Amino acid sequence: MAASFYRKLYRVFLFVFGAILLAPQAFAADVNAKANYIVSLRGVNIATVGVAFKDNGDKYSVNISGDVAGLASLVAAGTATLASYGTSSKGGDLQSDQFELETIANEQSFRVRFQANKGNVTSTQVIPALTQNENRVPVAAAHRRNINDPIAAFFLKSNGLDPAVCNRTLEIYTGVERYDIHLKFAKNQTATSKATGYQGPVMLCTMRYKPISGHFSNSDTTNYMKSNQRFLIWYAPLENSDYLIPYRILVGTAFGDLSMVLTRLNN
Repeated sequence: MAASFYRKLYRVFLFVFGAILLAPQAFAADVNAKANYIVSLRGVNIATVGVAFKDNGDKYSVNISGDVAGLASLVAAGTATLASYGTSSKGGDLQSDQFELETIANEQSFRVRFQANKGNVTSTQVIPALTQNENRVPVAAAHRRNINDPIAAFFLKSNGLDPAVCNRTLEIYTGVERYDIHLKFAKNQTATSKATGYQGPVMLCTMRYKPISGHFSNSDTTNYMKSNQRFLIWYAPLENSDYLIPYRILVGTAFGDLSMVLTRLNN
């Protein structure tokens, strides 16, 4: 059960982890922020996520770690770590120079790493190497140009809860797959739950997944995510700044709704 759980939710976790910190003072100098999230599946807590973000105004780093927790630890065990390093600039988006991912489940690890220069991938390592499969859509050289990683791509600058921040397309490369995420403004709401780390105005945006390459053409997960209408993110304003952070992320899956909610923020 544990192995199947991680195989099928691996890419869903990538989508969620990649959107953990969309703009936590990404363009201010000497930023050092930490955030904690809880992940639940069908209302049951299954994992905790910690994020550490640093930016000196020129270079940034984001380190994300996730661990199975709660009742899920009785039937599954595993960890996931992601890291993104690259350049930041005043008034501009983050640009990844290096992306790393490692997942461990049932004592089996899967690692991905790639390097890039100004959005163009220069090298990729995948361990263990991917097996040849005629149903896997080849990643062409053109698909490794003008991209960002699934963490840096989501760092967006915004003056308040501006709907325009949601209306864009993110061109993402994970080292294995190339896909687009289409963001679109949905509506303004108010977060009121006392069980979370924030109460106040939030902005709901929809996300749509469009596979480009690296995926399996006959994959149930790919086809499900491509037509998924429950791929949502709520932004909350970061206090005393002009930036936003995710308050909640929700992904509809075949297992039920996978939700990640902010529980603590230190900056």
